Amino acid sequence: MKPSPEGSPVRKGGKVWMGIVSLKFDFSFKQLMLNEAVRKYFISDVLGIPVSEIRSVRLSNPSLWRRYFRQKQGILDVKVELNEDSIVDIELQIRMLAYWDKRSLYYLAKMFTEGLLIGEKYHRLKKCICINILDFDMNESPEYHRVYRLRDEKGGEFSDLFEIQVVELKKHLTGVDPVNDWIRLFNARSEAELDMIKTTNPGILEAIREVKIMSLRKDLRALYEAHLKERRDRCAREDFVREEGKAEGKAEDILQLLAGKGEIPDELPGVIRGQHDMDTLTDWLLTAARAESVEDFVEQAGIRKKN
Repeated sequence: MKPSPEGSPVRKGGKVWMGIVSLKFDFSFKQLMLNEAVRKYFISDVLGIPVSEIRSVRLSNPSLWRRYFRQKQGILDVKVELNEDSIVDIELQIRMLAYWDKRSLYYLAKMFTEGLLIGEKYHRLKKCICINILDFDMNESPEYHRVYRLRDEKGGEFSDLFEIQVVELKKHLTGVDPVNDWIRLFNARSEAELDMIKTTNPGILEAIREVKIMSLRKDLRALYEAHLKERRDRCAREDFVREEGKAEGKAEDILQLLAGKGEIPDELPGVIRGQHDMDTLTDWLLTAARAESVEDFVEQAGIRKKN
């Protein structure tokens, strides 16, 4: 069965299941992370820290979230202070961005330096961890959960104060990695898919409950529908720009072919560049390649000359 569009009802086993609010949406992602139990178990599972060793997972500036309902460049992030001695930035990236890896390093370094006030000694620097949840393939490797730290070429640790965790949502799940059910949660499109997550993990169960509650909220669903409309409109604009670029490139290819086949009438470049139908431009490109002259091209392409 093909996945349904986000937020749409799903028919399964003769029953219609209500679409849910996707966690790949600014407010729902952050709303979920307001739940302390969810934060605690998520960080425990991703970082491999026993829940019993996590004393606190305090949010930084949670009140600011309520002011922002629009996604910024497809990046959703949550900052957490872990056990008063570490800072964790949980970032969900729903679109591939140029240099996202360099951006991640930049913000990790920025978090690290901002943790030390002027005049404070270096021993007060806190460990900084970036958890990057990617809704695209980082590379062709089948690995979907990787950990990066500062080590020498033989594997010896230089420092444990820098750490980057990458969790990819698009790749095939294998084994029993604790992050597997979290990936299923982020990818869920309906209540049916939520209910298919069979787990005893208290954090996952609490997250599923939160998602179902959020999906019933009229205010959040209205925001979600507005988000989907804005995203569809943005995709349509991007498609139009891409097609325009392809059309312009093909028109220039036609004119380049014709340049060696005689004098080009003044009005012909405008006619060719003004054509935006890709099928027509493709036919004209083939015609230009076969034509023995510009006049031959004009005749075969059916372009009317101005009197």
